[in-house]
Amino acid sequence: MLLTSLQRLLWMLVLVAAQLLVFNHIHLFGYATPLPFVYFLLRFPLNTERWSILLWGFVCGLLTDIISLTPGIGSAAMTMTAFVQPLLLNLMVPKDAVEDFRPGYRTLGFWPYVYYVTQLTFLFTLIYFLLLSFSFHHFLDFIISFVSSWALTLLLCLIFEGFHKKGHE
Repeated sequence: MLLTSLQRLLWMLVLVAAQLLVFNHIHLFGYATPLPFVYFLLRFPLNTERWSILLWGFVCGLLTDIISLTPGIGSAAMTMTAFVQPLLLNLMVPKDAVEDFRPGYRTLGFWPYVYYVTQLTFLFTLIYFLLLSFSFHHFLDFIISFVSSWALTLLLCLIFEGFHKKGHE
């Protein structure tokens, strides 16, 4: 339990640091900003208690808010995504799955995993950009930023999983 918590903390800090040092400085065509720190929530196993994943999601979002100067946006989006993650994972996982089932290419299969990641990154990015813009005054800019950032975030999460998969085979 303690080792798992320390591994999660380290993984969270690595993703938050990568967001701060690399991804916050990427703005493709002035619109697309990747937000791959959401990958932290994608890897939580099936048996994770609801309060635990909500707390981890909130803390990860809060750290990102502090370093990115986005008050409450990251923590709200991560907390909402953490709330939905177990519900979506329960829909995707076979009924006879082991208790500590961890979502990934190998465990869910390629296309079901892509669907799972697509849904959660969509939700996260939508909430993030809705809170960031807080209006529809510049609706076209909002749509372009949201869709391009979602696509970039989705791509990075799938790439991270590819590296994660290779590292654990």
